[in-house]
Amino acid sequence: MKLNYAKALLELRSKLNISQTEMAALLNVSYPSVNRWENGRAVPIKIARVRIEKMCKENNIEIEEVAE
Repeated sequence: MKLNYAKALLELRSKLNISQTEMAALLNVSYPSVNRWENGRAVPIKIARVRIEKMCKENNIEIEEVAE
């Protein structure tokens, strides 16, 4: 199962009204990492995926599956 973290991150940042830089700080990663994830050029590392999933759950955002 592959999840659409790009869309989830965009929705999450929009709902929290924060920048990519602020999201990077919350996830303890670099700004370029968040940028690559949102643009679908990379997938978050495991610890970041867990944090993103937790934040999405707390904010009632569902992470959609992506067809492989």
